Amino acid sequence: MTLPRFSAAEMVFSAKCFAAAMLAMAVASLAGLPRPFWALMTAYIVANPLAGAVRSKAVFRLAGTLLGCAAALLLVPALVDVPELLTLALALWVALCLFVSLLDRTPRSYLFMLAGYSAALIGFPAVGAPLGIFETASARVEEIAIGIVCGTLVHSLVLPVSLRPTLVGLMDRTLADAGAWLRGMVQPAAATADGAAGLQAARRKLAGDISQLRVMATHVPFDTSHLKWTASAIRALQHEVAALTPFASAVDDRLQALRDAEGRLPADVEQVVGGVLARLADSGRAAPGTPAAPLADAELAGLRAAARAVADAAPQADAWTRALRIGLAVRLEELVDAWQACVQLRQRIDAGLAGRPSALPADRHAAPAARNVLHRDVGMAAWSALAAALAICLCAAFWILTGWPGGAAMAMMAAVFCSFFAGMDDPAPSIYGFLKALLMSLPLGALYVLVLMPLVVDLPTLALVCAPAFLVLGCYLARPATFMKAMALLLSGVIGTLSLYDTGQADFAGFANAMVGQVLGVAAAAVVTALVRSVSAGWGARRIQRTTWRELGRPLRQADAAQARLHAARVLDRIGLLAPRIAQAGGTVDGVSADDALVDLRIGTDLHALRRDAALLPGGLGPDILARVARLFREHPAQRTTGQAAQDQPALAERIDEALRALLPGGAAADAGPGPEADADRRRTLAALVGLRRNLYPARPWPAAPLATQEARA
Repeated sequence: MTLPRFSAAEMVFSAKCFAAAMLAMAVASLAGLPRPFWALMTAYIVANPLAGAVRSKAVFRLAGTLLGCAAALLLVPALVDVPELLTLALALWVALCLFVSLLDRTPRSYLFMLAGYSAALIGFPAVGAPLGIFETASARVEEIAIGIVCGTLVHSLVLPVSLRPTLVGLMDRTLADAGAWLRGMVQPAAATADGAAGLQAARRKLAGDISQLRVMATHVPFDTSHLKWTASAIRALQHEVAALTPFASAVDDRLQALRDAEGRLPADVEQVVGGVLARLADSGRAAPGTPAAPLADAELAGLRAAARAVADAAPQADAWTRALRIGLAVRLEELVDAWQACVQLRQRIDAGLAGRPSALPADRHAAPAARNVLHRDVGMAAWSALAAALAICLCAAFWILTGWPGGAAMAMMAAVFCSFFAGMDDPAPSIYGFLKALLMSLPLGALYVLVLMPLVVDLPTLALVCAPAFLVLGCYLARPATFMKAMALLLSGVIGTLSLYDTGQADFAGFANAMVGQVLGVAAAAVVTALVRSVSAGWGARRIQRTTWRELGRPLRQADAAQARLHAARVLDRIGLLAPRIAQAGGTVDGVSADDALVDLRIGTDLHALRRDAALLPGGLGPDILARVARLFREHPAQRTTGQAAQDQPALAERIDEALRALLPGGAAADAGPGPEADADRRRTLAALVGLRRNLYPARPWPAAPLATQEARA
């Protein structure tokens, strides 16, 4: 038999958890609180290897507990004489809080989820003794507050582990992944199947990095190091990396289009674009310990000029090739500016970490609010809330009809587990896994409650009795792979049963009633979830994809750079959600591809650019194209890709081609409005049209004959 091997960090974390738990137990006992094991349990619940995560979770847990207690104080006294209405009210409260929690998708969502099931944990046991509801609720708040304070103090003062190495490493990895994508665009391997697969992997990895960085950054203001003073710069970096992604994707696509049009990448494009992209990648953090190095103003101006020169390097080329070159030049120049902003922000973060003040570069655009960036599925959130309410009502109905004393635990566990795993596509397997660990822990729980706890006479004896199981399971809590199983064994199996001792119910009948109630409650949550709520990963992926299509099908009321960045951030977050679902579904999902999501990302960026400068196009072409694209996505078949659906709209392709001819040199709109600003507007509009044509009609050849004018068609 091989003994488990724990790292020094895991053993230190477990020791800190145990110390915080014993401190909370001592304080709660000295305060004369009725259930001091709730304080001990809370110290473990808020535990995290990172001190900043402990502090943020502590704040959210305390606020959620207060809100849940307030709900219980309002509902139980008013409805205790009508248990059916009380059950329904508590179930609806849990459902409402769970719904709000699922729409947040940051660590802050824990506050709302906890507010829901805290009301159930306080309310259902109080049904038999409603006159003591205020004392029960206030005692629960005090016990949880003591656990929170003790856990926070120990993890913040005793060998605190900063979020800094993890978050800084993630930021560097994000820029490194973006740099690898840039370097690979013009390499010969990019034109091969293996090279294309490598670029696809880099793009998906970047999207996942951005989503992970956005969620982790929620803990930054609570960190114990200088990292907390860089929170604004980290948020700005998230938005800038998200903003450069559609530009990088567009450059990649225009390079492939030039390869398709001419059989190979033109030598001047390969040399100029390759040099620009390589220089951008080199200016980022190349390796840990290497400082970020923003480009000097002169070099930055040179890269912009080199990007613009790509558009004018082949005056004898055909119209489509000229359009591709102009589109490439515009997107490459935008990529240069976006990358420079990212590297500047990374340098400022380094200065803040070193304790040196550094002025934040002026934001090019206001950063969008996080609640508008992360993908929100209102329908699935409502369905999950309905499943939780149904499971609670079924458990409470069984409790009321049978009059079983352990029924309250059944309803409580249904509320907790329907809430805790609701963010998954199919929560049932995880709930069943937790149930299995709970059943495995029953002998250990019985040993503590029925054999060991009656021997405890003081706190040192309690610490001695608890140390073996607590310290070993605490080490497993530090491992992501074993966290859930260790939580089930420790919190439900050991600490959960120890709470029986607080009320003097350390007998077999009380233990059996409580344990059967917990097991049946978890089983009910699993069964109801499997029957009502569970969906496949493929179904979830298609739903995420259709959300983007619906968004593209809505007419643009406001089109500016900030809105374009907001759209880019949302679609990137969806790409980060798609990748694991596609992998879970076996690598393919009918009608869904992460690359299709990148196409939708580029389309959104092009639509915003076209909307801003639609007036440059003659004859109402701009509004007409925007309306046709919106109609295309509103009528988008659910099981077809964007390119396939667009083939049913040949008139849209003709209008885009007509607009391109009007903007190309010699066209009706090419020479309107003299001046460099007007020329830049025309180039941006032409780049947007090139993008729409490439993304919606990638295989459509450029028409050899001039298109008929609108008047001739009429």
